[in-house]
Amino acid sequence: MLRVGGSSAYLLGWGGQGWAGAKARRRSPRLWWVRRSVTLAAVRLSLQVQYAVCGAFDLAYNGHGEPVQVRVISERQGVPTRYLEQIFVRLRRAGLVHSKRGPGGGYTLARPAGTISLREVVEAVEGPLAETIAMNDEAPLAARGRRPDFVWSDLAGRLAEALEQTTLEDLCREALRRQLPREEGEAPMYFI
Repeated sequence: MLRVGGSSAYLLGWGGQGWAGAKARRRSPRLWWVRRSVTLAAVRLSLQVQYAVCGAFDLAYNGHGEPVQVRVISERQGVPTRYLEQIFVRLRRAGLVHSKRGPGGGYTLARPAGTISLREVVEAVEGPLAETIAMNDEAPLAARGRRPDFVWSDLAGRLAEALEQTTLEDLCREALRRQLPREEGEAPMYFI
């Protein structure tokens, strides 16, 4: 769930040199810590969202259109396999990935990476952003009419717009620009 509060913001960014939030050895998408004015709240994407973005990115960047096992993605991204399996079930239900069973099975992207936005990935695991970013309604009834609750729907709209404009292909381009290691596709086997 997205959490709001404090005086800083977490934005999705790249781990590694220049971007904080990820260990250099992983070099995978993580949260980017940005200091802003005191009026900006902290927006923390859940671990589930982070792992979903890492998994979808890995399919786009290292999959080469071939099925990839969750175990392999888990090892590359440093994510617990069991947790990633649950996330991929949600991504499959949302129509973002296809699964193939049996030997040589695994997951592939259901559409080209340029057509899958980060918003789709986030909403596949968290639900609609408008419902995810919401003020806690534990305040007394008299105080509810005096709070700026309208800000949460505005923030959800802005975050949704930013996530909608970023695709998995954008992440792959940035990864190439930053020279992140990439799995080479297997050489084709020819049988005579």
